[in-house]
Amino acid sequence: MRIDAVRGGRVLIGDEFVPATLRLHHGLIEEIGPLETHVDGLVLEVPDTAYVVPGIVDTHVHINEPGRTHWEGFRSATEAAALGGATTLVDMPLNSVPPTTTLAGLRAKHEAAAGQLMVDVGFWGGAIPGNLDDLEPLWEAGVFGFKCFLAPSGVDEFPPLDPAGFSAALAEIGRLEALMIVHAEDARILEQHAPSAGSRAYADFLLSRPDDAELAAIRQVIDGARETGARVHILHLSSARALDLIKAAKDEGLRLTVETCPHYLCFDSEHIPDASPQFKCCPPIRDAGNREELWQALRAGVIDTVVSDHSPATAEEKGRGDGDLNQAWGGVSGLQVGFSAVAFEARRRNIGLAQVSRWMSRNTADQVGLVRKGRIEVGADADLAVYDSGVEFRVEATRLAHRNPISAYDGLRYGGRITRSVVRGDAIDVERPDHAWGRQLRRTS
Repeated sequence: MRIDAVRGGRVLIGDEFVPATLRLHHGLIEEIGPLETHVDGLVLEVPDTAYVVPGIVDTHVHINEPGRTHWEGFRSATEAAALGGATTLVDMPLNSVPPTTTLAGLRAKHEAAAGQLMVDVGFWGGAIPGNLDDLEPLWEAGVFGFKCFLAPSGVDEFPPLDPAGFSAALAEIGRLEALMIVHAEDARILEQHAPSAGSRAYADFLLSRPDDAELAAIRQVIDGARETGARVHILHLSSARALDLIKAAKDEGLRLTVETCPHYLCFDSEHIPDASPQFKCCPPIRDAGNREELWQALRAGVIDTVVSDHSPATAEEKGRGDGDLNQAWGGVSGLQVGFSAVAFEARRRNIGLAQVSRWMSRNTADQVGLVRKGRIEVGADADLAVYDSGVEFRVEATRLAHRNPISAYDGLRYGGRITRSVVRGDAIDVERPDHAWGRQLRRTS
């Protein structure tokens, strides 16, 4: 439904919620006026209990199409995104077949996504052994940067970089003035802690992914950034023990950014039941004290962004081994829930919604150069989310839009939820979602 304006008593302009009317034109915010501004046309009137925030820009989503579309796909993922307030996604280069490590792989993504998008979607490229010559063509074709693993990814078609391969790829990415985003766990340390037998105990899985694996890999990334001058980004930070190292690197002036995820901010290892693969992810959810240190680091600006790392799989893959966490696929499905969950947990810690929005919208948009997204200002894309603190969100995995009904958030209740999303001026009705409004995004200089 194309709308001409949004009117509400609490609209996030800069870092403040103010009464405002947003006049929209051709998918952009044309004017920000007083609440009483007259508008000819269709106006979305926002209730008094609701807040208007920029649409979430989620830069870490595994859509898996083509090749593993039975795990997730563009249609289901972008519907889940829209229902959760995310109006822009950047799709990870692995778990699809082929992966986005060549121009042919990128073209396969473009073809698969055509006509299926409810929200705007861009693409990461991948850096793997043997594709050094593919990085510049992918960058010129519009990917937003390159993802690599320093430990096995879980899929054979996306192997990790060894230290020499990482150094070579990072030097090339520095030359291109591109961005390297890194799954930072050290392969050798993980091998040393690899379990000799299966286990249904979450405590045993946690021991198999120690903090030291993250610290060693993050040191490698920081050393590489220092040597090459390249921009680097640490994906899904779970270990608070790395925070001093990260802060020192930032204080040094290295071009380093860091993200964490809602599941690391909302859950703790002490309360995860055994044989519950819906909570399994790599790196893992750690203890409650660690969780609170991540919150403190967000407030201090040591961690820059919060993203979903939505990584779904089929019930067969998640249930592989009948509760044996060594065999189950690792990944949390939280695309539709993440903003509401983080907003609720932030409120419990006296952190305002404006700050949550900055972590999940403006900072993520700025990281990938989407300067017209993640903000409510004249000339920006009319990408908006309505978060109503007066509406309860009871999460039922079977009613979430992503393809497989498995979620760590199943059964939880949150005071507040996304009730509307607006994608470039098209308002999505959460009760009757529609498709094909989204665009494919390409990085621009």
